[in-house]
Amino acid sequence: MVNQPTTSLNNGIEMPLLGLGVYDMYDQEAEKAVGNALEIGYRLIDTAAMYKNEVEIGNAIRNSAVPRKDIFLTTKIDNNAHGYDNTLRAFEESSQKLNADYIDLYLVHWPIKNFRKDTWKAFERLYEEKRVRAIGVANYLQPFLNELDQYATVVPVVNQVEFTPYLFSEELLQACRKRGIVLQAYSPLVRGQRFADKKLLEIAQKYEKTPAQVILRWAIQLGISTIPKSVQTERLKENFDVFDFQISEQDMAKICTFNENFRICENPMDLL
Repeated sequence: MVNQPTTSLNNGIEMPLLGLGVYDMYDQEAEKAVGNALEIGYRLIDTAAMYKNEVEIGNAIRNSAVPRKDIFLTTKIDNNAHGYDNTLRAFEESSQKLNADYIDLYLVHWPIKNFRKDTWKAFERLYEEKRVRAIGVANYLQPFLNELDQYATVVPVVNQVEFTPYLFSEELLQACRKRGIVLQAYSPLVRGQRFADKKLLEIAQKYEKTPAQVILRWAIQLGISTIPKSVQTERLKENFDVFDFQISEQDMAKICTFNENFRICENPMDLL
């Protein structure tokens, strides 16, 4: 078992910095991928009601030889389930589908207009009643964080956003750090669309690692949690093989200059 790094959330809970995202995985494919990931050493599994695979993810976790207490399980509220009462019901539905005694982290998947305050207040109730170990948000760019500051009595532990060297939102990263929020990156590998970048390849060759491994290691060294997705066993192994090298400060700084504001997912600002 690799001694992988974790980060301390603002409520004292430890969360692995590297995990598996299961977006666009279905049926047996999803269950198999999670089972393989847990066998390889992954301990953070990130799903969502929207992904329609919570049942399969729950099955994979229960069928794994890894004790549940060693697995950090995240799920998220569906966009159609916002509002105070709806949120409480949605949490129960996800818990039942996952067949989990507890969920480690529950996230607001998207900042849905007109419902953000009521939804977050329901999240705070779930947390205060200890029905979930931690609560957080996703796709909360700075305007949404500033709004949340006005009414939140519980600070999110995580803000999950699209974040890569090519979408290097340094101001958002600093805004999260200032609040004690861990930034978590989804689609961290730009879906392979920048693997041929000569600047990235030069650094990968220097460390005898793949472009994907360099990007994931870069995020880890910045203290950013990251959840790459793959169903292929070899790719799962490749993405997890990032704990045996260290990127120099000079190369870290160089990667931080790769920003192109290149976004492959929906821009959350469209929800304002």
